[in-house]
Order: sequence, then structure tokens, then C-alpha cells
Amino acid sequence: MLESPRSGSASRSVLQSALADLADLPATSRWVRSGSTRLHVLDYGGGGPALVVLPGITSPAVTMDFVARELTDLVRPVVVDVRGRGLSDGGPDGASGGQRDGGGSNGPGGHDGDGGAYGLAAYAADTEAVVEGLGLERPLLFGHSMGARIAAAVAARGKVAIGGSVLADPPMSGPGRGPYPTALEAFLGQLAEAERGTDAEEVGRSWPRWPRRERELRARWLSSCDRDAVVATHRGFETEDFFDWWPAVTGPTALLYGAESPVVTAAGAAQARASLPSAAVSAVPGAGHMLFWDNPSVALDALRAALRPMLV
Repeated sequence: MLESPRSGSASRSVLQSALADLADLPATSRWVRSGSTRLHVLDYGGGGPALVVLPGITSPAVTMDFVARELTDLVRPVVVDVRGRGLSDGGPDGASGGQRDGGGSNGPGGHDGDGGAYGLAAYAADTEAVVEGLGLERPLLFGHSMGARIAAAVAARGKVAIGGSVLADPPMSGPGRGPYPTALEAFLGQLAEAERGTDAEEVGRSWPRWPRRERELRARWLSSCDRDAVVATHRGFETEDFFDWWPAVTGPTALLYGAESPVVTAAGAAQARASLPSAAVSAVPGAGHMLFWDNPSVALDALRAALRPMLV
């Protein structure tokens, strides 16, 4: 076990066996600063436009490898270790959302995204720093779960030019909408397993539909997720309203959701269509919230189909 990236959570760590996974990836590690926060990204190269990939609440960048490597004929995937995960720093203690370089955190309609160091405004500012720091010109955005909410916030803020965005199963819980379907205790239980040491079999008890390779990666990398980041982000799922951002998203936009997902329900999908009629909203059959893990080939086909009209 190696020293953890800078973080407010003492239990966070990166295993030597996890770092060895990076040697097998067809990607290059790059680093960007967002204020004082050091962010790690995996750059898969390719001749197409950049696609900034934003993973979910407990998904370091490496866990999206099986998606990214299938897209390099279309785009240049750049997968972010969102702050508090993987090799990126955690949020500074006491930091407020979106305070990169002293910038404001206001979202659409004056919504200030006051989620602190792990709020949507802070995550969006980090993504903007990746775009600017790597010199990406009008990149596309693709986010899953938490990452989909971040992509919506970046597109709505309009602080960097993007070519389009694809959101996969964004949490639509929020004030007055009921709790997020997966309780915080479930996430914390999985983190505790990772801290004491877990394996693919144990991961499979929580995620029985996942391919073995993806369960093995999760077993090795989950301990790199900051407990404070998970707690604050889960709180944000219930206090920061996705629909404060979604109607203000501009440019070509697609929303994919698992047909069996409890996170984006039929009612949520209908509201998404009604509040942003220009967006293409479609279900991925045979998949729940973790659609790329639940039904990989069908979900990847849906993602590629959503990206193609955005390519220029």
C-alpha cells in the first residue's frame, strides 16, 4: 500500500497492484492543476476530437478503460480521475465550490451550487481546468452518473467551449424528489471492504452482472476513493437539483439511461425530454444504472450512436 494522494481522508490509499494496472492501458497519464488541486487524467490519444470522460461517484478513471478503448476510432478519450478518486488530490479542507483561480460558482439562474469542495460547481471548475490545461478545442463531454451531472453543469456554465455532451444515467434525485436510490451506507460499506482488502468475488456480491475484469479493477482501485468525497457527493445527489442545470445545457446533447435503472425513471426521462426538447433521450435495454457494466455491447453501441452526430 502506497501513500494516498493529498486528501482529507486518512484511510484513502492506492495499492501497488492498482498502479500496475496502468502499465496495461493504451493511455498516457497527464496532470492538470485546478487551483491547488492536482488532477490526473488518462489520455487515450487518437485523431478525432477530444472526449472528456467523467466517471461516477466511486469510479476512478481506470475503471472506464473498457469504455474508452472502444471509442478511439471516433474520438480521443481523456478520462478524468475526478477529485478525491484515483490519483487526483482530494478537495482542500474548507474549500467552497467552484473557487478555481478565485472564480465565482454561480450556475444558471444564479444557482450557486454551494456544495463545497465536492459540489457540482467545484467539479465543473475542475473539468474546465482539464479542458484549458490540456488545450482541448471544443471537446465533447461524456459523463456517467455523478459524471453526467458534472457534464451538465459544465455545459450549462458555458465557461469553456464544447462540441456536445452525452449524459449517461444522471442522478435526478434532489430537493423535493426523494432520496437517491442507493443509500450512503451501501457506499460506505463497500469502501470499508476496500480499506481492509477486497477481491472480485466480494465485489460481485454487490455487482453480480459485471464482467470479472471490471470487478477486479474495482477491487484494486476502490480504496483510492476519498470517504469525504463520497459522503459529500452523495449528499449533493439529494441537495443539488439536476434540473437546475439541465434546461440550460446548450449544444448537441444526448441522455442515455438504463431501461431498468432506478436512478432515471420513466418519469425522470419524461421530465428530461420536456425540459430540454432539443436533447435526444433514449433508454438502453437490459441495463440498470451501471449500464456499461450491465450490458456492455449494447450500451457502447448506444454511446457511439449518440456521439456520431456530434463529430465534426
